[in-house]
Amino acid sequence: NDLDLPTLAVLEQFLVDYPGCVMIVSHDRYFMDRLVDHLFVFEGDGVVSDFPGNYTQYRLWQKEEEKKQQTSTNNTQSSSSAATIINTSNNITVTTKRKLTFNEKREFEQLEKQLPALEKEKAELAEALTQTSNYEAISKISDRLTAIATELETKEMRWLELSEFL
Repeated sequence: NDLDLPTLAVLEQFLVDYPGCVMIVSHDRYFMDRLVDHLFVFEGDGVVSDFPGNYTQYRLWQKEEEKKQQTSTNNTQSSSSAATIINTSNNITVTTKRKLTFNEKREFEQLEKQLPALEKEKAELAEALTQTSNYEAISKISDRLTAIATELETKEMRWLELSEFL
């Protein structure tokens, strides 16, 4: 509410380009539709739902669920036969929780060991970078730091993916 339109546009563009994770609390639906790809929906009574998508997708999904409930209620009252409703109007899917395979469990355990080691190596290289003044050494350390940062990001993302199924 307090930002003028040019400032809001700059903020939106900065957040779109930002490579990290941002938690946004806003009443501005357009702002949220443009920026978010995941929602935590506070439903009341301490219940928080996790929804993969933006606000508009959530509202569409919510309307579909209401239609399904109404149809289900009507079918139950009017007929004893079961009806299956398939949502093909949009590409919103709510995933059911599955368990990790044996290989995924092993991978998860390995990642839990590798991540601290990579963090430690990254910290050691950052310290070494401050201690040296040799251009070639600085270049090698910087290259290794970049490689470790990329590897860490990849492994952390995989760890997060796997941890969702635990």
